[in-house]
Amino acid sequence: MKIKKSKVTDQSASGQQGAEGGAPKKKGIKFRSKVPGVMITQYVEQMPEDKTTPDFTRKPIGLTIQEGKLAIFKAKVIGEPKPTVTWARANGEMNDPEKFQSKFDPNTDEHTLEIPNVSSDEADTYKCYARNEFGKAVCTVMLNIIEVGFKKKKEMAKSKEAAATKADPTEFRKMLRKGKKKEEKKEGEIDEDVWDLLLSADKKDYERICAEHHITDFRGMLKKLQEMKREREEEQAQFIEHLSNLKQIKVRSEDTAEFELDMELKDPNSQIFIYKDGVMVAFSREMEGDVKHSLKQVGKKFIFSVRNLSAEDAGLYQLDVGGVNVFTSDLKLPPVDFAVKIQEVKAEERQDAQFECVLTMPQPEITWTLKNNPIETGEKFEITCSEDKLIHKLLIKDCMPVDSGIYAAIAGLKSCSAWLIVEADKGAKGKKKERKAGVAGGGVDLAKVAAEQQEKYKKDMEAALEAAKKAQLEREALDAKAMSDEEEAAKRRAAERAAAAERAAREAAEKAAREAAEKAAKDLADLEAAAKAAIEAANRPGATPEEIAAAEAAKAAAEAAAAKAKAEADAKAAADAAAAAAAKKGEGDEDDDDDEEGKKKKKKKRDGPLVPDTVIAKSGGRTKSKRRTANSQNDATPETSSYSRSKQELLVPDAAVDDDASGYGGRGRHGRGGRLGDSDSDDLEGENEGDAARSARAARRAARAKAKQALLVEETVTDPGVQFSSGLEDCKVMVGQPTELVCKLTKEDAKGIWYKDGVEITAETEGMTISQDGVFHKLLIPSVSEELGGRYKFEVEGGRKSEADIFVEDPPRFDGEDLEKFAAPTIIKAGKRASFKLPYLGKEPVKIQWFHDGEELAPDTNIQIFNEEGHTCLVFTGKLQRKDTGEIKIKIKNEFGTVEAVTQLIVLDRPTPPLGPLEIIEASASCIEFKWRVPKDDGGSPITNYVMERNQIGRNTWKKYGEIPGDAHYKDTDVDHGRRYCYRLRAVNAEGISEQIETEDVQAGIRAYPGPPSVPKVESAFNDCINLMWTPPTNTGGGQNILGYIVEKRKKGSNLWGQVYPPEGQLIKGKKFGVTDVIEGMQYEFRVAAVNMSGAGEFSTPSEFVFARDPKKPPGKVLDLKITDSTYTTLSLAWTKPVEEKGVEDEAKGYFVEIRPAECIEWNRCNVTPLLTGSFTVKCLKSMAMYWVRVIATNDGGDGLPRDLDNYVLAMPPPVRPRFTDLKIKSLMVVKAGNSARYNINFEASPWPNVTWLKDGVPVSKRITVSNGPTSSQLLIPSAERNDTGVYTILVKNIVGQETFSIEIRVTDEPKPPGPVEVEENVPGTVTVTWTASPDEKRDDRLHYMVAKRDSTKKTWHTVADRIFNNKYTACNIMPGREYRFRVFAKNDMGMSLPSESPKWLIVGKKEKFALNMPETKSCDLDRPPKFLVPLRMHTAPEGYECYMSCAVIGDPAPHVTWYRNNVSLNTNTNYYISNTCGVCSMLILRVGPKDMGDYMVVAESELGRAECTTKLTVRD
Repeated sequence: MKIKKSKVTDQSASGQQGAEGGAPKKKGIKFRSKVPGVMITQYVEQMPEDKTTPDFTRKPIGLTIQEGKLAIFKAKVIGEPKPTVTWARANGEMNDPEKFQSKFDPNTDEHTLEIPNVSSDEADTYKCYARNEFGKAVCTVMLNIIEVGFKKKKEMAKSKEAAATKADPTEFRKMLRKGKKKEEKKEGEIDEDVWDLLLSADKKDYERICAEHHITDFRGMLKKLQEMKREREEEQAQFIEHLSNLKQIKVRSEDTAEFELDMELKDPNSQIFIYKDGVMVAFSREMEGDVKHSLKQVGKKFIFSVRNLSAEDAGLYQLDVGGVNVFTSDLKLPPVDFAVKIQEVKAEERQDAQFECVLTMPQPEITWTLKNNPIETGEKFEITCSEDKLIHKLLIKDCMPVDSGIYAAIAGLKSCSAWLIVEADKGAKGKKKERKAGVAGGGVDLAKVAAEQQEKYKKDMEAALEAAKKAQLEREALDAKAMSDEEEAAKRRAAERAAAAERAAREAAEKAAREAAEKAAKDLADLEAAAKAAIEAANRPGATPEEIAAAEAAKAAAEAAAAKAKAEADAKAAADAAAAAAAKKGEGDEDDDDDEEGKKKKKKKRDGPLVPDTVIAKSGGRTKSKRRTANSQNDATPETSSYSRSKQELLVPDAAVDDDASGYGGRGRHGRGGRLGDSDSDDLEGENEGDAARSARAARRAARAKAKQALLVEETVTDPGVQFSSGLEDCKVMVGQPTELVCKLTKEDAKGIWYKDGVEITAETEGMTISQDGVFHKLLIPSVSEELGGRYKFEVEGGRKSEADIFVEDPPRFDGEDLEKFAAPTIIKAGKRASFKLPYLGKEPVKIQWFHDGEELAPDTNIQIFNEEGHTCLVFTGKLQRKDTGEIKIKIKNEFGTVEAVTQLIVLDRPTPPLGPLEIIEASASCIEFKWRVPKDDGGSPITNYVMERNQIGRNTWKKYGEIPGDAHYKDTDVDHGRRYCYRLRAVNAEGISEQIETEDVQAGIRAYPGPPSVPKVESAFNDCINLMWTPPTNTGGGQNILGYIVEKRKKGSNLWGQVYPPEGQLIKGKKFGVTDVIEGMQYEFRVAAVNMSGAGEFSTPSEFVFARDPKKPPGKVLDLKITDSTYTTLSLAWTKPVEEKGVEDEAKGYFVEIRPAECIEWNRCNVTPLLTGSFTVKCLKSMAMYWVRVIATNDGGDGLPRDLDNYVLAMPPPVRPRFTDLKIKSLMVVKAGNSARYNINFEASPWPNVTWLKDGVPVSKRITVSNGPTSSQLLIPSAERNDTGVYTILVKNIVGQETFSIEIRVTDEPKPPGPVEVEENVPGTVTVTWTASPDEKRDDRLHYMVAKRDSTKKTWHTVADRIFNNKYTACNIMPGREYRFRVFAKNDMGMSLPSESPKWLIVGKKEKFALNMPETKSCDLDRPPKFLVPLRMHTAPEGYECYMSCAVIGDPAPHVTWYRNNVSLNTNTNYYISNTCGVCSMLILRVGPKDMGDYMVVAESELGRAECTTKLTVRD
């Protein structure tokens, strides 16, 4: 059968033509492929033989990956001729071959598109085209990119765009958060983050937040907080319509933290930002995959989740909308652990159960979960915490079997879990079980453990405080060192400035000296010229003696002046050399000068000629020594150790002796004084002499001066001796380690002596080596022992010495080889024992501790610790299990230090069972491919393989598959289509085989379609577009991925649904869609179906009808708001819809009712969805409370203005006179004595009435219980007695009136039987039955009797009389010859007594003969021809299924039945199962196939005739 499809034009999407290379659009037949999401266009109307259009056997799958990764799309196509495959994208080009790599693998026939290093620019809709000359196939695929981190360039671009369009300045606040600069906080000032936290917190948390952030002005904080709330609400009003139900962030499960809030945005497209500690974080809009942060929206509820928690996730989280902070929450993940974990608890039904745990540090609260669902305190659960906040308990009240499960306690990043097993009480079936006393669980002395943890926590805090103090001291030392370095640098800068000043002074002195030398040379030249002139005059012939004497004197003066000039030149040269040496030495000294006193010392400066320390004359003179010695102490500073002075100017002796030992200069200490004395004597003599005498004296003075010059000797300065440039230093050294003492002297040839504790050390001293390297003297100790510790001294000539101490330490330590052996893991098998030995070195006493996984071990029945000097041993005497695997650590401590060593204990055992559930990869008609999870514990050895067995459901045998390689994956190809299979898996390692795990059933070859999505919700509607949204189905079809969605629309009043096609013409990928194919003013409804690999699933429930029109204006106020009824808890309202004013106020589509208690200022909305009618009943009011009420009309344009009641309303009904509301009230109640009597009566009255019960006009006794309610009353007699019989009256009375009603309660019991029964015949055919009255007749006025009769011809008793109030009954129609018996019963309202039976009564009669007349019999002929009572019916069966045909035929004799298909007999065909049972003829075809189609006929034949019946079988695919 050929189906012709109409021709349609290829409606290409926007940008598709360019992707196809600009080719003109071809007209063709467009139809869908069997592969969902693939559209095929056929270019020709009739396909040639053996030619096909392109199609996809495997279409690309959409990707959502992180940026920077490699994106790969794969596709497989078929077609004849072989199609060509091209790729295109909806937005943008794909011209870059390095970015978009299209490949083809001929081995697998796969076409791939690879996009390496994807970024947000590549996020787009991609199309894959397969073309040949007869048609094309196209499918679309989405590529979603998860951005990582804060994209600054994008935000900057948005900022520039906003600035260009002059957007609202508040939009820029979201850009300013990242660059927010923290100002220095003043005393008592509160951080901005703390204010954000307070604005989002509950009032009950204010005190805790203030305590954490040291806020003391609580009143001032509240006042400012109110102001900030008003400001924040004004800012939020720009973007948010409604905000409520703020729940702080908490750890909800073992690795997830969440916070949630209800928020209605004014603009659904408003941007939402999440910050952590002020830094924007990336998040996903779906809570799927492994995304770290996600924000899910369900209606108005927003849920933010942080997955895979770690310590770095703790911090302040903020949610901003449009740059305005909406919610702030602080996530705290303290480093807490469980000292005592919760243990498994077994409880009996209706018994309380309790879980307990102890933390390592105080925590005010922890999270408790049941099956990963958080638990809060309520009627079922009670969560408590001890005063020290270490012991936490969870109490499960009234345990039932449904309460069984895994309970978990979560503290910070740590968690522990345990089972609660509730054992059902099987003893009392069908009855309500009583609560059982006692609490299951507990039993551990948690107080002791908590006290130990408290002490440990206190010690840890003290240690942390000490560490903080130590760190503070180290920081201060570093700061002091930095200051010292700065001071040293300042000294160097000062020394450089002083050196520069000295150089300047030296240059000035040299200049002055040059000028003085030039002047002296000029004077000497003048003097020599005068002397030469005088000599020439004296040598002139005829010179007088005076001229000769003057010439000699001038010559002597010139010689003296020349000698003086030479001496001054030599002195100047020596002074320059000494100054240069002193300057060089001074630079070195200033670099090493750290002494503060050295800064205050001034250099000595001597003007004029220097006095020698030692001057020696030729003979007869005195030796005068003046020695300066340096300090011989250890502080050999540059001032003391290298002090020197240079005296190179003209030296004058302290004492001078001439040849005749008669000094002429003895009056003065210095030569200068002597010269003055000589000059004076000469002057005195010259006063009385002439010129010749004066000339002679001048000559003599010149000669004496020359003699004095010859007597002068260079001074000798005393050596200050050997000094210490650097002394010895104290040192600490471990036993056995080498050490060296070093000091530095100022001379290389200096010698010294070493001492230890005052005893001289020589070269022969054992264990020490003395050496000298230039000015360095060293004492080497190759191996230090305790005996070598002490005080050492080095002394040099002159008594100078330096001392230092060697402190010998002997901390605990291990030998390298022993430590290497110990560190090697110890591997044993389960059930064996283990021991650990380790020698150590160190000074006793020592403290030895052994640890297992951080927990200190102590000797007990399973652990022994042996400690000897230099040796320790740990022995596990018990049989070790797999759970004992862990870290073994030894810690040894003495006064010098601590040493630790770590090794591993590995206990080998069988692995645990593999983990389910199975992950089905493929479940087709030909194979079942699945994966499972590896065992939780491999037993210490790698899993080598798995042992698998298979069972076909319905059979009792298991088929063994042998060993499977170690991969947790298997593909079973030996399956039958439609069968279900179950598998058993066991893991194998070197130690053995694990326990088995039995998987769930897996069916082969059945398609699993997805379930229906949620009802589509209309987000917005316009003239040309209706925007829809929905949520995915909960059932995706056996875990398959949802490939997309199909949306259909239907006009109101029409029965036809039409599919809505997206622009690309393929499946809708998202969960939102805008339908543009609408007509303005028409009403539409929509439905959605999900599509997976099996195909399209069931459609969802249709949405509400929606108009295709622009948004409306809000409606006006409702009219005629009034109260129609009220009770103590309800209030009924009615109103009229507001008047519609076109363009100003549109028609109302619904209403909201809001109430506000008089003591509150906030309005509470009573209904979530808008009301469609003009009436509503407000429920759950507080009795006699005062409320304000208002009604708000709403439509698609929003909420209108509210209409308030003019006055407040009291929660009470209108006054009503009491009246009884029961339709049928019993006026009589009969109760058996000993039973309880309960009578209920209902009434109505307002206000609540007073109810009184009376018995026979008197108030009821205290033994009778009366229970009154607002609308009913109950009378209860616990154990009724006969004296409780009477008339009971109820009186209902209030301020409006009263009402009464009476009921008779009769207390009685089952009556006792009557006395003996007698029978007497008074009239023939009639007897009189009499009996004695029952004993209860006098006490029960309603007691009566019943009489039953039985004659000998009947076996049953018949009642002949009832309600007899006397003791006599007359029975008629008594037949002679029959025996009669009578029974009498006593009856009352409670029942009937046992019978009293009469004796037999018989009247003898005459017997007559009995004659029997037999009628004549006629023979009956049952023969009849065959006839079909039930014919065959038409059958249509699916291929591969069973088909059952049946019909009913009668006939006598029984006819022979034959089945025919297409006139061919089937009775001998074994493929058909034919049966004939009691005229019901049936045929069964086990597997229907195309060969079974045709006409079927049943023929029934006998000797009396023939009958036929036909039908037709149709087989469908």
